[in-house]
Amino acid sequence: MTSATSGLFVGLRGRAALVVDEEHTAVRVGSGGVTALATPVMVTLMEAAAVDAVAAALPDGRQSVGVKLDVEHRAATPRGMRVEAEAELVAIDGRTLTFRVTARDAVETIGAGTHVRAVIDTARFDQRLAEKAAAAAG
Repeated sequence: MTSATSGLFVGLRGRAALVVDEEHTAVRVGSGGVTALATPVMVTLMEAAAVDAVAAALPDGRQSVGVKLDVEHRAATPRGMRVEAEAELVAIDGRTLTFRVTARDAVETIGAGTHVRAVIDTARFDQRLAEKAAAAAG
């Protein structure tokens, strides 16, 4: 385990939830023509759960960023229903964190899969981002 991940351990869990509103629907976000929870919104909720799982355990100056997501959106959720995502840290490989992610509504599991995040040095990341923006403007 690197110093960047020394506070982390397999089994950490995080959650994120929302009540599906118009702004969360596929038709509204442009991912389809239905008024059910959009897949990109479900994915965002899963990522938020993974962030929640590890944020408090990361050393100062570190955070995680998403690098890979492999999920299935298995069932539709109507407006007005609550959706909760859960992420469990299942593997740590250097700076790479792998999570099992699920999303459920009041009736059933609506999505599941894996999500991979990388632990980054925030200052270094911000510096590289600024350099890239300057190069593009340049």
